[in-house]
Amino acid sequence: MKDLNVVLVQLPIETDCLNSNLSLFSDVIAQQPAGIDLIVLPEVFNAGFLAERHGRPYAETPMGTTHSWLAEQAKESGAVITGSLIVESEPGCYVNRLIWMRPDGSFEAYDKCHLFRMGGEHERYSAGAKKIIVELNGWRICPLICYDLRFPVFCRNRYENQRYDYDLLIYVANWPQARRHHWRTLLQARAIENQACVVGVNRIGVDAKGLSYSGDSLAFDARGETLSDMQFNEGAAVCSFSTTQLHAYRRNFPAYLDADKFDLG
Repeated sequence: MKDLNVVLVQLPIETDCLNSNLSLFSDVIAQQPAGIDLIVLPEVFNAGFLAERHGRPYAETPMGTTHSWLAEQAKESGAVITGSLIVESEPGCYVNRLIWMRPDGSFEAYDKCHLFRMGGEHERYSAGAKKIIVELNGWRICPLICYDLRFPVFCRNRYENQRYDYDLLIYVANWPQARRHHWRTLLQARAIENQACVVGVNRIGVDAKGLSYSGDSLAFDARGETLSDMQFNEGAAVCSFSTTQLHAYRRNFPAYLDADKFDLG
């Protein structure tokens, strides 16, 4: 494993304004320094979160405009880029899909498993079936989406065959300001309970329904210590995760040896 340099991008998102949103994110990505390994964008960064619209106004085909944009940005920056968008995975079937785009154009996809009931997301979109684990610089990484954060069993880190399921847990989100305390607290808790680094990237601004988003994009090390806290600030923050510190902490405080065994049935 090598140290991992991650950029958290926290910006406002204009509802249904694809070109404007992509242009804004392009400008910020272009300003990032050399040597970045991973760039994390918010949930539905290309159009904003409006579950009741059923996705039709801005849903894309699996290899549509935003997918191509991600491939271009990853190639130009030399970094993996991840964020989610609404995809019509098959005729009439819509999913909230996170794309993990590599500089060489290869990618992985994760469809949001926990759909936000209070916003009607479960009535408009189809849920994913399972999480994914990807690798970067030797780090095992689990990328998830927004409401997934509230379900600790789903993201529980296990130690089997002399390795952890993951070393870094990522959440991309459109998490309203009214529940910012939950967002901040749960992200830190996920780091502590899983002995893994955590990144949470949220949007800022006000959406078409008048909901405010405070941002609060955060990065924690495996001890739950804050490495980056963007609070209400627009823009990007660079965070470096230390392989040496992660391994030392896990070695010196091996709580995983006493973890409960369970299966997700």
